[in-house]
Amino acid sequence: MKKNWEGKTVLIAEDEEVNYYLLEETFYGTNAKILWAKNGKEAIDMALANDIDLILMDIKMPGINGRDAIIEIKNQKPNIPIIAQTAFVMKNEVKAIKETGCDDYISKPINLELFRSKVDKFLSPKV
Repeated sequence: MKKNWEGKTVLIAEDEEVNYYLLEETFYGTNAKILWAKNGKEAIDMALANDIDLILMDIKMPGINGRDAIIEIKNQKPNIPIIAQTAFVMKNEVKAIKETGCDDYISKPINLELFRSKVDKFLSPKV
């Protein structure tokens, strides 16, 4: 069942084009507006300049990495939910990601069913 997230804006911070398009495709038919930041600096700039409902943040990006971008965004807009995406799922990495203030994380390669469930938790109205 497709969700209707009309009026919701999702920022995908992902430097790898193929990964971005895979994530973007998961929103097809949901009516959500999707923004693409290709690095941490763009993610910070876009998050601060737009009304964002959810950020999907790749951790390993050139320039400002995802961890530093999360910290900067959360310092200025603490209520924006952020789901970190990472291929690094060792316990110490998960701990470091959680310490940035992100609201959740998902490991790569992404399990699409789990991913949709996590996104839905932040975008669907609470009943």
